[in-house]
Amino acid sequence: MDAQVDDTFGQQDVGGSASLDVNRLIAAFKRRLRLMIGVAAAVFLLVVLVTAQMTPKYTATAEVLLDPRKEAVAEMQSVVSQLPASTQAVDTEAQVIQSRSVAEKVVAKLKLDQDPEFNPDADTKPGLLDGLKAFAKSLAPKASIDANNSEIAQRKHEKVVDSVIKGLTVKRVGLTYLIDVSFTSKDSAKSAQIANAFADQYLLSQLDAKFDATQQANEWLNGRLADLRVQVEQAETAVGQYKIANNLMSSQGATLVEQEISNLDQQLATTRAEQAEADARLNTARRQLAQGSTGEDVGEALTSPVVQQLRRQRADVTQKVADLQGRYGDRHPEMLKAQRQLADIDAQIKQEISRIISNLSAQAEVARQRTASVAASVGQSRGNLASNNRDSVKLNELQRNADSVRLLYESLLNRFKETSAQQGLEQTDARVTSRARIPTKQSSPKVLINFAAGLILAMGAGIAAAVVAELLSSGLGTAEEIQDRLGLPALGSIPSLHTMIERDQNSKIKAVDYVIEKPLSSFTEAFRNLRASVLFSKVGQAVRVILITSSLPGEGKTTSSICLARTMASMGSRVVLLDCDLRQRSVNRMLGFEADVGLLEVLNGTATLAQALVHDKLSGAVVLPLAKGAYTPKDVFGSAAMQNLIKTLRAEFDIVLIDSAPVLPIADTRVLASLADVVVVLARWRKTPLKAIESTLRLLSPSAYVSGVALTQVDMKAQSRYGYGDPGYYYRSYQKYYGG
Repeated sequence: MDAQVDDTFGQQDVGGSASLDVNRLIAAFKRRLRLMIGVAAAVFLLVVLVTAQMTPKYTATAEVLLDPRKEAVAEMQSVVSQLPASTQAVDTEAQVIQSRSVAEKVVAKLKLDQDPEFNPDADTKPGLLDGLKAFAKSLAPKASIDANNSEIAQRKHEKVVDSVIKGLTVKRVGLTYLIDVSFTSKDSAKSAQIANAFADQYLLSQLDAKFDATQQANEWLNGRLADLRVQVEQAETAVGQYKIANNLMSSQGATLVEQEISNLDQQLATTRAEQAEADARLNTARRQLAQGSTGEDVGEALTSPVVQQLRRQRADVTQKVADLQGRYGDRHPEMLKAQRQLADIDAQIKQEISRIISNLSAQAEVARQRTASVAASVGQSRGNLASNNRDSVKLNELQRNADSVRLLYESLLNRFKETSAQQGLEQTDARVTSRARIPTKQSSPKVLINFAAGLILAMGAGIAAAVVAELLSSGLGTAEEIQDRLGLPALGSIPSLHTMIERDQNSKIKAVDYVIEKPLSSFTEAFRNLRASVLFSKVGQAVRVILITSSLPGEGKTTSSICLARTMASMGSRVVLLDCDLRQRSVNRMLGFEADVGLLEVLNGTATLAQALVHDKLSGAVVLPLAKGAYTPKDVFGSAAMQNLIKTLRAEFDIVLIDSAPVLPIADTRVLASLADVVVVLARWRKTPLKAIESTLRLLSPSAYVSGVALTQVDMKAQSRYGYGDPGYYYRSYQKYYGG
């Protein structure tokens, strides 16, 4: 009969699927309302106390803008480039602002290591213990003391920096280039001062970084230029020496040999032209003479002033001969003289032409010799040029090396001039757009927000406490839970009497007497319901012997047994109640009598049944009690006498009720259970652990028939408020139905 446990908070199987029963959920929270209110009140009170104890703090905020726009004072490339306008850059700068290096500068500038808010030791006065420590240090070696003091001072400084960083908050404003630099302090003025100090130190750190970078660049460039200057001088000296050594001197971009060859080529062309011209004049003159010419038509003769003069003379003489011939005839002396004179002139012209031809031949020979000489010079120069070209390969290598070193030197020299000019012109990549002002309102604690959060937290804690309490609850509260968790019928719910008695009624009346004095009350009706449930629990079989038990002590077995016996007797049944709890003898105490003989005496044969039976005058029920001091450790319930007694009582009475001991601590009940027709297990409302009931059912199951479970000591007022799933949930609806 293992229990089938379901979710108390309203989860149940309906047709194989889980569904939420809202009424059960509400009822569960109603059950834990006091716990919820108590936990919520405690949490809220704790929040109020913590808020009241918190030291007021103030937050001041400075606003820094990462400005991508820069003033172009000088059109020169900076050593450190500007920040890129990207999200990553803004986030990075936000981290730089709250970096430890900036915080250390702020601590040093504002001397925060002397502020008690950040350094608790700054406000501590030396005491006796400090004096003893100082005396102990004085006995230690000086080197050890110095090292220890340095380490302690460093640790204190680090703690101060950590404390300052803890009060700093740096965040980007949305997706803009703005960064809020906030600082929280106990002093409003101090918070503004430190926030502004962080913003200022961040800007100074940017300038310092750029200044240091520029200075380092200048130092590096200066050293590099000195090295390159020496390299340039060495490279150029090597080029010059190589030119001198290999006769590679140049002028106007060409070597002297190249210039000489160029001049000789021009001279060679000129001499060859002159030679060709001289040869042409000579050959023309010779060809004309060979063709029978007198030479007068030779070009040089035509231009010769001597020939021209002789021709004029010949023309005059020829004219004179013609005149004389016409006048005197051929034989005249004058005629002959004139003819001789003409012959002399012709001879002179011929001689002059011969001389001109000879001169042309001489000029042609000179031109040929000059051409040959120039050609020889050109050949020699070309040989020198070929040698120079071979030497120029090494020269070109030396020249390229010199040019590259010179180019690098000039480039670094220009960069050095630029970086030198930039010193003092460094600009930050950010600016403070709004300096922090002294706050007029505290930033923490935020009383209203704390109270609102505390209220929410209290409500959540209350609900969580209710959920945890309900989940940890192991008791049974409703008939539905009995059926779902144990798989047994719920026989009824027996209320706790004090929860049903009104204020104007006698609250001192006993429960066992209440069923007699108030036969029409709902309390008595609960036992009538229990009677009906038990008697009809075995379909088709009469129930005569009923064992009433529970898992643990204090669950109302004896009270329920007496009330049930009196209720049955009042309804006309012959009822006998056996007190089988050998250790308690509670029936005697509750009914207010002491018996001289009882159950054990009957079983031992020292008394008869008639002598031991006690009649209840109020109800008519019969009681077989336990006599005082009659306890025996023998297994009396498993004896034949006990079996015979049950048979005898079954024959004489309509109902035999057995009030037994709890099942878990006492083994006698399991023996008695085998003698009863049915066993009624009582469980205290929301108190008896479910595991205890399950263990009880496992112990009884081999030899007894358990008709079901009945709840006892039910708080009807509470059950009517949140006992959803139980008839008591409707107690307020039918409460007035009962007359008393």
